[in-house]
Amino acid sequence: MKTNWICSRKACFLMVFLAVALVGMAVGESRAMIYGIEGPVFNLTARSDYILTPDGGNLLIWGYGNEGQRAQYPGPTLIVNQNDVVTINLQNTLPVPVSMIFPGQEGVSETGGAQGLLAREAPPGGSVSYSFTASHPGTYLYQSGTRPELQVEMGLLGAIIVRPTGYDPLAPTAYGQADSSYDREYLFLLSEMDPRIHELVACEGPGALEATDYLSNYFPNYWFINGRCAPDTMLAPFVPWLPTQPYSCMPMMHPGEKLLMRVVVAGRDMHPFHHHGNHARTLARDGRLLESFPGAGTDLSTLDFTIKSIPGQTVDAIFDWTGKGLGWDIYGHGPDDPLEPGEYAPDHGKPFPVSLPEQQELAFGGFWSGSPFLGTLEILPPGEGGMNPHGGYTYMWHSHTEKEMTNNDIFPGGMMTMLMILPHGAPIMH
Repeated sequence: MKTNWICSRKACFLMVFLAVALVGMAVGESRAMIYGIEGPVFNLTARSDYILTPDGGNLLIWGYGNEGQRAQYPGPTLIVNQNDVVTINLQNTLPVPVSMIFPGQEGVSETGGAQGLLAREAPPGGSVSYSFTASHPGTYLYQSGTRPELQVEMGLLGAIIVRPTGYDPLAPTAYGQADSSYDREYLFLLSEMDPRIHELVACEGPGALEATDYLSNYFPNYWFINGRCAPDTMLAPFVPWLPTQPYSCMPMMHPGEKLLMRVVVAGRDMHPFHHHGNHARTLARDGRLLESFPGAGTDLSTLDFTIKSIPGQTVDAIFDWTGKGLGWDIYGHGPDDPLEPGEYAPDHGKPFPVSLPEQQELAFGGFWSGSPFLGTLEILPPGEGGMNPHGGYTYMWHSHTEKEMTNNDIFPGGMMTMLMILPHGAPIMH
């Protein structure tokens, strides 16, 4: 039984990598990419549907869908430009009133529906419209403002990205300033679910929750990045067998590049997000630069090895990697070899500091290329490796609340993915 589980797990990860590779070849390389829909006008529908979990389960969700399409978890990422007048028309097909709120956006106007506690609500079968000017660039959350303890849990949430004035996709910045420039960007929308709530709503309807303490005695068993639990986080985006979970999360980069982490924390729990490989410089929180006065840049930015990830908060951080601190030449260069792009020059030509054991004394992970050097592949025993065809370096990125790396108590899973550092010339696949 144990041998079979190990083999099936390895086969799963091989399928994960192959799916990523095939879609990567199809879409080509992009310097900066986050999947979503562009505005400034959005027509969303609140619907019910199901999501799949890697342990073979499924959960009922309430989610936002685009233009009459199926609900998705999280809702579509809404991408707009600074100073756009954004309009969101919401149609409700759920059996309960539904609304939307937009933390960080100023002067939201609402039409239609009926006034709720936090926002105007679309009744069952009805609609409501929201409008605001996207005055500030940055990363934002949107979610239901109607019974959020239930409706956010059920999946009514998503992210908004506001591009700065003058945004250039070939030389992008997060906030229109040079110190917020980046080469690649990835969304990390962190959330959790208590399956008891979803099962009861699916079987008996939301009214059945009144006889339980599920909403007050909250106990999640699933943790998500962009609506997927690991290892599904590392599948390609838009794989057909996850139709309501279209967004993936497997960051990739080349040495010397800057990777913008857009971290959005939905739900009610903290998820300290730990990024192995290097510190990241936190530039902004809640769509506002960490600066001492307007125009100062990011003089109040901080270097962090874990993003605290407070519920309802968004964080923009820049991660870079050159091999600094490893103490050897990451390419295995000799002292007279030319530098590679992005290489940490002070370690150029330094030898690998240890001798690796013979292969018969090693256990191999699927990402081991056979070599400690970036971009180098060496012979492995039959059936070993295979998930790292470009000889990249791989770092686990995950919640530092360790139980959140499981799927219903099954490890590995949950709020976890991998960063891959690939040699220059190797394609970045999304």
